[in-house]
Amino acid sequence: MSAGDRVDRTWDRLRAALMPDYSPAAARMWFVLVALGAVVLPIDLWLLRDLDAGGWLQIAAGAGAAALMGLFPLRVPGTRNAFVAGEIFLFLLLLLQGPAAAALAAVIEAAVGSWRSSRRWTSRLFSPAVAALAMSSSAGIWQALTGGSELLAAPVLITSMVLMAALCFFINTQLVLGIQRCKQGLPYFQWSDLVSLFRWVGLAYGGSAVLATLLYLAYRSAGVMVLVAVLPVLVLLLVALHCYFLQQELAQHARQTAATASEQAARHLQALQASERRFHGAFTHAGVGMALLGFDGAVLQANPALRRLLGLAPDSALPARLHDLVHGSDQSGLNQKLALASGQGAAPFQLELRLRHQDGRALWVLAHGSVFTDPEQGQPCLILQVQDISARRQAEAGLQRLAFHDSLTGLPNRRQFNELLAGAVARCKADPSASFAVMYLDFDRFKLVNDSLGHNAGDELLVQLARRIHEKLRPSDIVARLGGDEFALLVPHLQDNRDALQLADRLLEAMRRPFSVAGRELVASVSIGITFSSLGYGTPEQMLRDADTAMYKAKSDGKARYALFDDSQHQEVSSRFRLEGELRVAIEEGQLDLAYQALLDLSSGEITGFEALLRWQHPQDGNISPAAIIPVAEETGLIAPLSDFVLQRACAQLALWHELFPGMAGLGISVNVSGHDITSRNFVERVSRVIAGAGIPASGLTLELTEEAVMTQIDSAVANLQALRALGVRLAVDDFGTGYSSLSRLAQLPIDSLKIDRAFIHQMTEGSDEAAVVQAVLQLGGALRKTVVAEGIETPAQAELLKRLGCQLGQGFHLGRPLSATEATAWLAERAAPPVQG
Repeated sequence: MSAGDRVDRTWDRLRAALMPDYSPAAARMWFVLVALGAVVLPIDLWLLRDLDAGGWLQIAAGAGAAALMGLFPLRVPGTRNAFVAGEIFLFLLLLLQGPAAAALAAVIEAAVGSWRSSRRWTSRLFSPAVAALAMSSSAGIWQALTGGSELLAAPVLITSMVLMAALCFFINTQLVLGIQRCKQGLPYFQWSDLVSLFRWVGLAYGGSAVLATLLYLAYRSAGVMVLVAVLPVLVLLLVALHCYFLQQELAQHARQTAATASEQAARHLQALQASERRFHGAFTHAGVGMALLGFDGAVLQANPALRRLLGLAPDSALPARLHDLVHGSDQSGLNQKLALASGQGAAPFQLELRLRHQDGRALWVLAHGSVFTDPEQGQPCLILQVQDISARRQAEAGLQRLAFHDSLTGLPNRRQFNELLAGAVARCKADPSASFAVMYLDFDRFKLVNDSLGHNAGDELLVQLARRIHEKLRPSDIVARLGGDEFALLVPHLQDNRDALQLADRLLEAMRRPFSVAGRELVASVSIGITFSSLGYGTPEQMLRDADTAMYKAKSDGKARYALFDDSQHQEVSSRFRLEGELRVAIEEGQLDLAYQALLDLSSGEITGFEALLRWQHPQDGNISPAAIIPVAEETGLIAPLSDFVLQRACAQLALWHELFPGMAGLGISVNVSGHDITSRNFVERVSRVIAGAGIPASGLTLELTEEAVMTQIDSAVANLQALRALGVRLAVDDFGTGYSSLSRLAQLPIDSLKIDRAFIHQMTEGSDEAAVVQAVLQLGGALRKTVVAEGIETPAQAELLKRLGCQLGQGFHLGRPLSATEATAWLAERAAPPVQG
């Protein structure tokens, strides 16, 4: 026998003893791959020779996390494939420390996994070797082609990492499957096996690469603390997914193992027993108040959470019937629900009602009831779940008060007055004897008080004016603050028109007594316009318009007097027509302009964008405010060209800023639009055309709509709002808090942000009602996942208080006054310029 034959026989005996299931080809392949892995590992260690302690700590952490994930494989539901999420940490380590570090961690992870899952020495050596080869080769190729993670932009980095992960998966899978096929005498490579496996696990590799790259980009942008914060959460999420998939797999297996009727009966009995235990456990330990009720409202059983909700001691007895806990006015609704629930096939119900707390206060709760069979008694009853919604009801009540009352004086606001006036007009149409009058009040020289003594003094004067007006009214008379220093009175039940004139005389006399404001005595006269229902008005708007016209007549006649409306006062209408014609010319000839007010991050002071504000410097009338322009434009059909002008000018200016200041690519522009715009059929097309023409991203444009415009035209506007949101345009509710928004409908709208009306900010101090309202809106915005912006910030104290309340964004004179385009560009240039080195 030759020496070669003896070596072959020795090799065959050794293989048969140590590797009995390996063919000669498979054994040779095993030794080659293990030897190559043994060569690659020292090379990787040599490449890491200069790594500092922090780098080794990252390798240890990455390898440990990857090994830990091996304990929680994510099995793909409905398949035999499983994915171990450790690759996320290996790919992250590749981006942080390079291929050698990733390969070393892959070897450690594979070694731990193989020692845990297999007792065969061949597997325990083969798995680390394959991991070293796959990671070193794929990561090395990636680094050679890309030059490393720090040189790549985010999209390119993500794409390259996905391709690297696919290559790593291909090499690793081919080596593992290849040796298995060799053991079985099959061809080394088969596309069908690779494709079927790549469908799930390969895609998971790609997903891991994407997630690892996103974590690395976050680390590169925000530092190591973002990994410290995110990685534990990621690990917990993956563990939770593992447990969930495992639970689903076990549940599916349990369902599939049901074979015979006797086994099904046994499982049914066990399920009933378990259900009873779970019910009693859930009922007793639930955090939500629960009670079992008879269909007559008798309390059969209550859990501790319900006692805590009502402020009762754990061992205290509840009343015999639920009605004894319910507020009297809510009992009829409860009786109706109980009667319906007692019927056959009754559906679950819910209602909001008030329960009496132990301390005597009313507690608003949401009660959800459904028919239930008590496991102990076997008789149907009701199970009632009770949740405390007092905070939500208080917020809704606060918003409703904001919607219908002036926050400064507490009087009804314009919206409520219009509703009351509409009711009076309708009653007068039905019964002409139900005559009434409307008075429009405007205080003379009020602007002088604001300009000389400040807005706080002006607000104090308005409160005193409102109080003095109210003192002179009959119980049936209604006074409302329409805005600024303008008030309106509804004077019903007139026996004679002289009743209204006598009231006007009393008001003029009352105003002759001085007011004490800011330590000074002031006399604030009032001009009053009066009109009567006997003139045959068809709408409340017409009546209020004519009262306003009469008020201007009183001012032109010398102020501090009243005037009655008559047809000769339609000069005001003529002026309005003149304004319409001049506005049309101003739009066509480009006489309008925009000012830009900055929107800032209150915490960092960084600018996030500008609000575009319409300006019209009239040759004769001077500066005409948007409040005077917009109503005329809406009534005359000029609102579309006016809005297009503002959009085009604002978007073009934003595009110029993006070009001048590349570092401010996230800068945005906000434009106010009217209710007519959001219901226009071609508005989305117009906005899209402006964005494309300016060449700005759609997300850079924010359209601001008043709360009233959104909520009063929601049904006709929702399609446009959704289309604008799909386009990428951001949407904001302006002057939030001045109208009344249904929380349920507001939550469903595609709105990105809420802008708190400046009236609340202006009055806001520490511990004030306005501060409480602002905090409630901030909490509401957080609950609805909408950004909240504070308008009208005029003092450092307001800005500081808003920061403490958690408001992120703000604008106002304290942060930045409206600027021309040139001034705003210069301001941006100063902020973009690098700091001067001292």
